[in-house]
Amino acid sequence: MSVTSFQDLPLADRDREWDGDAAERRVREWAGAEDGPNEKYRDAHVWYDAENKNNFTAYKLLIADVVDGRLKAVPRGVMAAAAVMQGSRGGVDLPDKDRDRVRSHLAKYYAKWDDEPPWERDG
Repeated sequence: MSVTSFQDLPLADRDREWDGDAAERRVREWAGAEDGPNEKYRDAHVWYDAENKNNFTAYKLLIADVVDGRLKAVPRGVMAAAAVMQGSRGGVDLPDKDRDRVRSHLAKYYAKWDDEPPWERDG
């Protein structure tokens, strides 16, 4: 099980809508991963089960989409992943040892648009 390396993807516009299913389809096509996941496909996610890396179901926390032919982190996708990490939508089943690294990964994108992730805010 593994947290992906931080890719420092360029950011899409902050107000860009997030449709995870549509983003998934575009990322698969862009990555040439229609038949199975590959490294380019992995870069669009924050976490994957390395022991099952040849299965699409091993990849979790998609945060990127293809915008104008380039893979970009979508702020609303990052926010959705952060919400899932906070337990929204049933949460996500990740090993406890990976949770801090996932949060760190997501926090780097929040910092890129000068914001704090929900777990660092007061209240």
